[in-house]
Amino acid sequence: MYDLRQFYIDGQWVDPLQPRDFPVINPATEERIGTISLGSQADVDRAVVAARRAFATYSRSTPAERLALIGRVLEAYRAQKDEIGAAISDEMGAPLPFAKKSQSGIGVGHLATMLGVLPDFSFSEDREGMLLLREPVGVCGFITPWNWPINQIACKVVPALAAGCTMVLKPSEIAPLSGPLFAQVMHEAGVPAGIFNLVHGDGPGVGQAIAVHADIDMLSFTGSTRAGIAVAKAGADSVKRVHQELGGKSPLVVLDEHSLEAAVRWCVTDCFSNSGQSCNAPSRMLVPAALHGRAALLAREVAEALVVGDPRDPATQLGPVVSQLQFDRIQGLIRAGMAEGGTLVCGGPDRPPGLTRGFYVRPTVFAGVRNDMRIAREEIFGPVLCILPYGDEAEAVRIANDTPYGLAAYVWAADPATARRVAGQIRAGMVHINGADLPLNAPFGGFKQSGNGREWGEFGLADFLELKVIVA
Repeated sequence: MYDLRQFYIDGQWVDPLQPRDFPVINPATEERIGTISLGSQADVDRAVVAARRAFATYSRSTPAERLALIGRVLEAYRAQKDEIGAAISDEMGAPLPFAKKSQSGIGVGHLATMLGVLPDFSFSEDREGMLLLREPVGVCGFITPWNWPINQIACKVVPALAAGCTMVLKPSEIAPLSGPLFAQVMHEAGVPAGIFNLVHGDGPGVGQAIAVHADIDMLSFTGSTRAGIAVAKAGADSVKRVHQELGGKSPLVVLDEHSLEAAVRWCVTDCFSNSGQSCNAPSRMLVPAALHGRAALLAREVAEALVVGDPRDPATQLGPVVSQLQFDRIQGLIRAGMAEGGTLVCGGPDRPPGLTRGFYVRPTVFAGVRNDMRIAREEIFGPVLCILPYGDEAEAVRIANDTPYGLAAYVWAADPATARRVAGQIRAGMVHINGADLPLNAPFGGFKQSGNGREWGEFGLADFLELKVIVA
């Protein structure tokens, strides 16, 4: 059993001022595997005081000093990487090999990337009689989600450290196991007291307290668009900078027959990875109407071959979704897709055969989907793929852009010039052609209701800096 009822504040583990136990549930078994304590406004106040005090000195550190600190964090993180991966598997259900390699491994990636960025980053610049300075924004509040817990912690904490900021982190109370392990990494790396602080809690308690706190200069939030709107409103009274990485309903556009098989196989695999719980998942696949039937058959073949089961079983490719609440919402949307006239190609409601416990969802593919259906417009956040037919390239672009979101998009075409032309017309922050990966020094973020600001590498670092001009 995990006992994580303490918070990390001012360089030490401390008890909450008013203990309020909250169970940690393993989504694969539906059993309690640990306990955290939900914090309060008073706990946040303690953490902010520590962060504000530390900012006075850490903000004056040199880039070389911060580089050395991040190097020590990377060394300490590597020593704990597999333990963090196991905790992620326990807390949110990712298959253990995936949790260790991808979920936990991306923490190494963000730290190593910043070690490459920081030495060449310009914090000062002489320009036409002006001295331009890029200075740390201040004390930062971080609210992170459960689906990629360490990724979202690392891609906020690491650039904040590189910029000279101090911080207060609230990990998701649904997946709260890996956050304290990250805090222990920071402690073992010798991060000075007060620079990094962690307070467990829920949204109405700790999340709201962070968002409204007048002594927090910047809020970085990752989660649903609905919650992002709420925290932005809460932060408005103190005019703090609000950075948001929110939802998505990303299109994948197949442009020709030559690309069909590779595109469908890649799309199903990527959409269902992490049990469909990724904000940039290609959950709407747009195919030419003449190829629609073949696409559906290929998608069914790939989806039905996926192994759903115990995250600790080496054969498992898809674990459970994170919680009963998420399971019930996905089931409701699958039933809505059936009721609205979508053609159920495979999967459907209820658990996969043979799984009677755990929040397991059947890999589900709908064909014949219209873009006005709920399953085409709402972020399902589960292993559910929608296939939408289109007539010509102009209609494909129109359907791809007909969404309140604009996080990612995917284009598949045999001709590179055609792929780039269509990619240029899609309103999304990231467009991948023919399955290309996004490198960790790329700007991660979206358009429209998918958020604002960018994370990862030098672009993430820039978002934690204020620009000052000195003239004489």
